[in-house]
Amino acid sequence: MSDTLPGMPTKLFVATPTKLLNFADCKRKYRYTYLETPRPPKGPPWAHNTVGGIVHEVLAEFFGRWPASRRTPDEVVAKIRSSWRQEGFRDEQQALTWRERSTEMVLGYLRDSDPYYEPLGVERTVAFTTERASLRGRVDRIDERPARDGSGGTELVIVDYKTGRHPLTSADARSSLAMALYVLGARRVLRRPSTRVELHHLPTNTVAAADHDDASLARHQRRAESIADDAAAAEARWHSGLTPAEADEYFPPEPSALCGWCDFARICPQGRRVAAPRDPWAALEGPDADSDSADGASGDAA
Repeated sequence: MSDTLPGMPTKLFVATPTKLLNFADCKRKYRYTYLETPRPPKGPPWAHNTVGGIVHEVLAEFFGRWPASRRTPDEVVAKIRSSWRQEGFRDEQQALTWRERSTEMVLGYLRDSDPYYEPLGVERTVAFTTERASLRGRVDRIDERPARDGSGGTELVIVDYKTGRHPLTSADARSSLAMALYVLGARRVLRRPSTRVELHHLPTNTVAAADHDDASLARHQRRAESIADDAAAAEARWHSGLTPAEADEYFPPEPSALCGWCDFARICPQGRRVAAPRDPWAALEGPDADSDSADGASGDAA
């Protein structure tokens, strides 16, 4: 039976990019993360998330809360040290090493920044709706820059900080579902033109940029709507009541090399058969540490 009365609008499926991508990547992980109560136990915290989270926090403070007079190297160093946490590291020495690396990373990134520059948004939530979904996310930074079309106006640039080991390219920026949805959300909320997305990779102090057009944004929106439709249908089945066997049918594991990085790897036998659970600090060392799942803090709340 439908939950809506005749003549009432269809209930929109509410999601962030993270939620959509979790469903697309592995439906069992989605079930564990969003549906089961109580939630199954997760593994230990990841050291790369500690690094990424602190770096994001410091940059949010720097651009979003500190006055220009406080935007100095000494203040950045003090903030990182006071914010530092030990979660996920192999030992105290590794934690201290990465505290210093993170400090160098942030100072290098900010070296040429204008202390008087004020972004239009920092950790700003943007959102938009389609006929079937309400999509929202939190953007690391939204810059307002002179428009490149010669109109004399301004345009919005979506900036996302990245702290993973893997260098990024313009193809990464263009193919990112989250970044495209942020553009659409920023247009809707801030009522200004926006096409440009930038991934700011702090370890290499490089920027991977791309410009969307209406066609590329429409492709990303269609993909998001398709995932949202499938997730909404699966959730409806979940809430109607499923046996354990039916739950595995509607929310099956999807084993891949990324299973070693999953928060639930230790309780998923299918995933463990494909990839052994990684050590919490594994993304910080070794040539095989590069992974989309090992790229630090996520830009939107789950």
